[in-house]
Amino acid sequence: MQQQNQSMQQAQPMSQVPDIVSTKDQLYLADMLSWNLNACKKAHFFAQNCQTPEIQAALEEAGQMHQRHYDKLLNHLNSQSQTTN
Repeated sequence: MQQQNQSMQQAQPMSQVPDIVSTKDQLYLADMLSWNLNACKKAHFFAQNCQTPEIQAALEEAGQMHQRHYDKLLNHLNSQSQTTN
């Protein structure tokens, strides 16, 4: 029972964002940027080499989604670094 209460407490979001980013957080953010950029590039590559228009459109849409995620994350990180400097 105590273990359940502890895991429920850990699942709650922070009430305030910390002033610093830990090394572990920084590495995870770098991984997220890398994953989204890689997925965007792969989707674009496969779309360019696809013969079926419907699949090509779906791949381009997926690539654009990953590009938006990458851009949004990068813009957020840039805006945070500007406010701390």
